[in-house]
Amino acid sequence: MNSFYSKEELNGIGFSRIGNNVLISRKCSIYSPEKISIGDNVRIDDFSILTGNISIGNYVHIASYVALYAGREGIEVEDFVGISARSLIYSVTDDYSGEYLTNPTIPMQFKNIQDEKVILRKHSLVGAGCIVLPGVVIEEGCSFGAMSLINKSTQPWGVYIGAPAKRLKDRSKNLLKVEKQFLD
Repeated sequence: MNSFYSKEELNGIGFSRIGNNVLISRKCSIYSPEKISIGDNVRIDDFSILTGNISIGNYVHIASYVALYAGREGIEVEDFVGISARSLIYSVTDDYSGEYLTNPTIPMQFKNIQDEKVILRKHSLVGAGCIVLPGVVIEEGCSFGAMSLINKSTQPWGVYIGAPAKRLKDRSKNLLKVEKQFLD
């Protein structure tokens, strides 16, 4: 038995869109697949969670134990993005100020939900154990060291580390030449 769903099984799940050459682990948890669009050449590994409005581009890898909590506003993952193991991406969260109740068992009128779109632009890399918070735009070509807390949007082509993540240095754009060769 293959540990990934077959093309026929993927078509039967009910995704909004499912591309070609998509590998999704049978151990991945998928909620509301009709809200999820997946491009070509995508791999999603064991024990990942996908929930909410999610758009995944082409040539994307989502490693084991990654969770995309997309909510209503959603998460957009552009082409050539890598999300390393145990990373968490939230476009929705409760208000932890103490002014409101929290958690999914509480009726909405007693909660204050922050729901802001998260975007991972082309060629971004999220290291192992990172956390991305609502409203963040990770600009093109950014990479993040392991266990970084990404609570603010970034500038393009940077290497970021820490909690909260800070820009360490510029990242090489040479991979744009490699991408062109690859696609030609």
